[in-house]
This record gives sequence, C-alpha cells and structure tokens, in this order.
Amino acid sequence: MEVEADVDGEPAAVSSQPIAPRRSLVATEQTVLARFTLVRVFDQLVAQSGVPGLTSLALFQQWWDTQNPGPGLGAGPHCDDVLDQGEPAIGGYPYSCRPEGAQARVDPFVDPGTNPNELVPIALVNRFDLTPGDASNCGEYRIVYARRAGITNARDRNLVIVEAILANPHPQQKLKGCRKIVEFWADLSAVTDPIERADRLEAFFFDGIPSVAPVIRIEHLGAGPTGRGQVRTNQFMASQTPGVPWSLREFKLQRTCTGANCTALRLVPVQLKNNPWGGLFRSDSTHPQAAAFQAAFVDQVQALAAQTIADLDLDLPLEFNTAQAQASASGENNYLVQFGTEPNPFRAAIATRLVALGSTLTPDDIVARAQALSCAGCHRLNNNLAIGAGLIFPSALGFVHVSERDTEIVDGEVRFVLSDALANEFLPKREQVMRDYLDDKLKKPKKDTDPIGGKRVH
Repeated sequence: MEVEADVDGEPAAVSSQPIAPRRSLVATEQTVLARFTLVRVFDQLVAQSGVPGLTSLALFQQWWDTQNPGPGLGAGPHCDDVLDQGEPAIGGYPYSCRPEGAQARVDPFVDPGTNPNELVPIALVNRFDLTPGDASNCGEYRIVYARRAGITNARDRNLVIVEAILANPHPQQKLKGCRKIVEFWADLSAVTDPIERADRLEAFFFDGIPSVAPVIRIEHLGAGPTGRGQVRTNQFMASQTPGVPWSLREFKLQRTCTGANCTALRLVPVQLKNNPWGGLFRSDSTHPQAAAFQAAFVDQVQALAAQTIADLDLDLPLEFNTAQAQASASGENNYLVQFGTEPNPFRAAIATRLVALGSTLTPDDIVARAQALSCAGCHRLNNNLAIGAGLIFPSALGFVHVSERDTEIVDGEVRFVLSDALANEFLPKREQVMRDYLDDKLKKPKKDTDPIGGKRVH
C-alpha cells in the first residue's frame, strides 16, 4: 500500500498498534476527569468572550433561565418567548418550560464534592467519526457532565454534553489535515499511566497541541462564523415536578458584538439536529410542514433500510427538526405512536418504496429505525427494540449512555460505566473509522457534508 505524506511532508505511519476504545475513544476514569470541571470550561469561554464583567456563574444561570417563563433574569431568551397558538415553541415546534429552570438560581461552582447542583465530569469522548467528507472540520470532542444530586436520586438527574467541533488545522489538506488530531487520540492507547493520559487530554482540550487549537473555544460551540458546535442536555429533575418526561435539548453559544466591542455571550436554545418532530409522522397532521416532511421521509427509506445498525442513515432539513426530544412512551417524539397503525397515504408511500427496493421491511420498521436515530429513541424509546430484518437496537442505561450512578474498577482505576449500545455497537464502528483513516483506507462519503463514519450522532 502506498504511504501518504502527512501535512508536514513526512511519511505518515500506517496504524499497527491496537486501538484501545476506553483510552482512544472514550475516557471515564475519575482520575482523568478530575481536571475537567465545568467551571474551568466556563472560565475559559468567558475569558474568550471579550464581554466586560461577564462571569461563569452569570453565563450558567442565563443558560438555565431559558427553561423558565420570561422575564426571569432578563439576561436572554426564555421558553415562552416564541408562542404558537398560545403555547411555547421554537421553529414552530413545542418547547416546554421545565423544572430545570430552577438551576438559574443556584451556584454549581461552590463546595465541589458536596454541592448537589455541581455538574460532575463523567466522560471525555472522541468523535472524529463525525468529521464531514470535505474535512471542513475534524469532528466533535466532548465532555459529559452529570448533576451530583442524580448520583443518589434517580429522579433528580440533569446531564450535559459539551460538544465542541474542532476546526481543521490544515483545511487545504482536506482529510489529511486532521492527521495530528487522530494520531493524538490513537497514541493514548499505549499510555498505561492515567496521570499521563490526563496530562495529554488536559492539554488537548484546554491549551491545544502543536498546530491544533484547543477544543474549548467559543468558536467551537456555536459562536463562530459557521455556527458549528453545541451543548446538549438530557434533563430529568422530575422530583421537583412529578410526571415530567426526560427531555433532550440543544443549545449554542451566541456572542453579541459591534466591531471589537462585545456586550453579551449567551447559551440559547436551538432545534435538535437529526430529530424530526414526532407530530410530523401523523397522517392527519395539520402542521404546515407535515406534507413536505412526509414526502422527504419517503426519500429516506432506502437509507433507513440498511442491513446493519451502523449503516442506518437519516438526512433531513433543519425545518423538520424538533425543539425538544421528549423520551416518554406516549410522548410527542415517540414516532411509532405518532405514526399509528391505520392505513393511510403516508404508510402506503413507504410500503411502495420498500417494494421497489425489494425489501421485506415494513413501514413500521422504517419508522422504528428513524426513531432509533433520534435522541429520544437512542437514549430510551428503542432500548432492545426490534427494528426489522432481525436487528435489535441495543440498550442504553435507562436514559443515558454513560452513567453517573454506576462505576466499576478496572486496573485499579474507578471509572463510570458505559451502556451496551455505546460499548458494543457505537464504539466498534468509531474504532474502525479511526483505523481506516490511519491506514489510508477510509472511504469518502458520497456527499461532502456527510460524516465519514455515517449519520448517527449518538
């Protein structure tokens, strides 16, 4: 096999060492995670903002005030700022006010180790597989946090994922420009000392490595010219309001500047990528986007009829995406419930497309597969669900893929536990993408905007 040259003109080594997924793809050791406090992340973002007087606490409280009705703290948007027929909405889709809005009145940064409102780091995640085919960036690099109160109270949980999209340090080199980043993560597999791994990861996230910017930058979390990157939440502070469902949401940093003078940095709610609103699956829907969505969904049947879970795909425009993914059995984002069982033109159109493909799958299988690719489906609704052709979607840990409530000891290190879906389905696919890239075997996706590892964003 011909050996390609890396961005510095030196021959790129072919991958030969084993890749250890629990070092090179996800790290959950408490020794490593201790350096990744949320206050450190917020302090770095605030320092980059250029906003006089802004504090990490003010940014945190403004963020959670988005879950409260206005006027709240008066520092940013609220859940009821946009109304559709008198109900809160974003993008024309429901957006409920939530009990997690109570976090706008607390300080999670004091008394670490005992503060029930503290958000504890539970995972670092390498998502190089989300790099687009045009390599306009080099994928996502994530820090997962969980509210300390949820460790002991299953009805008082709140989880956060900082999902920074890292700029390609050598965009003119296309995918080759990401090599230093991939090699950094691959090299962690051979590092047995958790302190050394922590040193390297700390530098990667907060300081950057030679020719590569640090992960934690406002431009990597939505405040840049491309708007790429986000913070996602998995909310379940149900003890404060019994009966509320798990709700998964997405936010982006938004900076307000006039020339060089910046006056605000906020975390604002946005629609969830690759998460169609469940009501659009109803054949009797009166939503103005329903007809366009159902036509577009039929065009996705072939991608959803893939033979393996790793190859399932769904690519729909932003205008169909929900503002919240409610993970409840009968909720708005249970696509199968919304789709129903009665004959209708939408069901018939999916069936016709399946016949044309020579597939034995049913319309319900296709909708179940689309649900599996949504946040609510992946985290809860599709746990051990049959999705056709003998495929069973693997299970999350209830509603999460990394649990703050469960730990294990491996090689003397305490680490947080992964779900079956993450450990045995998602990580092997991501490992293969990394191997193929390092061995110069990676197949470029058909569209430049498609991730090199497939569409799934879990």
